[in-house]
Amino acid sequence: MCNKSGIIFVAKSFSKEDVKGKKVIEVGSYDVNGSVRSLIEFYKPAKYIGVDIENGPGVDIVCNAEDLLEKFGKESFDIVISTELLEHVRDWRKVISNFKNICSPGGIILITTRSHGFGYHAYPHDFWRFEVEDMDEIFSDYKMLSLEKDCSDPGVFVKLKKPNEFKEKELANHKLYSIVSDKRVIEIDPKDFRTFYFMKVIFNEKLKDIARALDKMVFKAGSCRVKD
Repeated sequence: MCNKSGIIFVAKSFSKEDVKGKKVIEVGSYDVNGSVRSLIEFYKPAKYIGVDIENGPGVDIVCNAEDLLEKFGKESFDIVISTELLEHVRDWRKVISNFKNICSPGGIILITTRSHGFGYHAYPHDFWRFEVEDMDEIFSDYKMLSLEKDCSDPGVFVKLKKPNEFKEKELANHKLYSIVSDKRVIEIDPKDFRTFYFMKVIFNEKLKDIARALDKMVFKAGSCRVKD
């Protein structure tokens, strides 16, 4: 999935020369509210594979992001794209490590994800928020090509190039803000899912779902009256 500003970031980040004849993987490719696939395929990559945890629009192979390296092997793609996925995977270190390792030397990783201040949105889960300074630290073993904040909603966009001599950075002690814990943590404690804070987060999200459903019902009823 993707938002409008994320799609714009992808569009301005790639040219025909970047993509033509390259092997591309999109991780988290299920098309819920927009996709970058047509933008990239317009430039005629040699291969474009969309992976996600379940079948659906834009998904070619069902694969958990934590299993990418085992599934595809080292240095198997020239371009790795992930839009609006990272906040939803509990083991973010494993997933980012997979991104770094399935990317070939000189290859590109492009990521869009959410930052602190963006509301809870579980598809099916929601765990983390990434800031500009997190991306600087997490990808200090890559060459930073672009690093931007999302101007429309709290989020961050990053484009990176893998160095020919790649030595992966150890991230075991990096603390990341968790919307489950409401603080920066190394890992989420299972007890955090049972706190008053997190129960309130879930309750508020359910209220929003009910409000959205009611809005749709009112709009549908109004449309029917107009037709009559």
